[in-house]
Amino acid sequence: MPTSPARPRLAVIGGGPAGLMAAETARAGGLEIDLYEAKGSVGRKFLIAGKGGMNLTHGEPKPDFVQRYGARAPEVAAWLDDFDADALREWARGLGVDTFVGSSGRVFPSDLKAAPLLRGWVHRLRESGVQFHVHHRWLGWNADGSLRMATPEGERSIHADSVVLALGGGSWPQLGSDGAWQPWLTDRGVDVAPLAPSNCGFDIGWSEHITSRFAGAPLKPVVIHLRDASGSEHTRQGECVVTATGIEGSLIYAFSGMLRDSIAAHGGVTIELDLSPGRTLERLRDELARPRGSRSMSDHLRRQTGLSGVKAALLHEVLDRERFHDADALARAIKRLPLRLLRPRPIAETISSAGGVRLEALDENLMLKALPGVFCAGEMLDWEAPTGGYLLTACFASGYRAGRGVVRRIGELPAASL
Repeated sequence: MPTSPARPRLAVIGGGPAGLMAAETARAGGLEIDLYEAKGSVGRKFLIAGKGGMNLTHGEPKPDFVQRYGARAPEVAAWLDDFDADALREWARGLGVDTFVGSSGRVFPSDLKAAPLLRGWVHRLRESGVQFHVHHRWLGWNADGSLRMATPEGERSIHADSVVLALGGGSWPQLGSDGAWQPWLTDRGVDVAPLAPSNCGFDIGWSEHITSRFAGAPLKPVVIHLRDASGSEHTRQGECVVTATGIEGSLIYAFSGMLRDSIAAHGGVTIELDLSPGRTLERLRDELARPRGSRSMSDHLRRQTGLSGVKAALLHEVLDRERFHDADALARAIKRLPLRLLRPRPIAETISSAGGVRLEALDENLMLKALPGVFCAGEMLDWEAPTGGYLLTACFASGYRAGRGVVRRIGELPAASL
């Protein structure tokens, strides 16, 4: 009695959202799936990201959504045509997790937690037949094209018909994304842009007074003003935090790519913060020019403008005594406080990374042109986005596209070539 031919096997390397989505999509297409994860469990960064409330995606209109990906917006838009924010919410609903849109437009699970979503997803993948192999760290390729895999029992050689690499970038290496894969791809002719910090804080070099007394203090609300390389000014209101070394937070993360690139080009960049968005310059000038009697200027500032604590400390940091006591100079500094950013924080402590496999090295299905049968997805690709659900959405969407691309490719190949 003839035996039925074995179904093609796909090796997915990396157990983050991109890898899990690639596995799910390819499994639905009829492939046998082995998923390899270097750590002892999958989705570790996903769980950590959800500790403060799992921000899955964003509810803004798709044209605005797409523009969050900057220079890579056209390419990411194609991924989102396959699997967008609405599709992600519907996918979560299929796992029994309803979502809601918060006041900021961010989309969260109804319980705000990542763990139930991940548990349900992994359970469904196992039930569908996906085989999980934890404590399996990819080490590149053997001479015969098989995968080198470090396991608790020693190194193994893995043979697969296709491979999806979803290895992450360089941020939070303790969770598995350490960028060790870069030389293994470049040695095989894949164009890889150097990894760089994204969604990161920046060093300023505060005085000891700021570092010792105000590290961790929030700045809210404030408005940031900065100019890009073309001279166009960008302005946005939001929140950020003073750190022991500089400044970080959502308002800074939104411009981190632009700030990082400006520092690389010019050795530093200056931003300006409006510490009192609700007051005009003229109003502040009039309020500060009122007689203060025997009160100190700091007390006068607090009484007239409401500014105290970290905001007052920053004014002292930037202004000398003479200008701090000049109503016009003080008012101007409140509206446009200049802060010189010296360098981004190290990539290991940032939320995400930029750089990675250049999209030009991939075909429309996210298969490496230099390595037919090898696909890439997720943060190891050369794109970046601000926080707010944009990172996760594109990781899911790229995993979906890669998984579908594997199914399409294997379906188009004659059996003898597998």
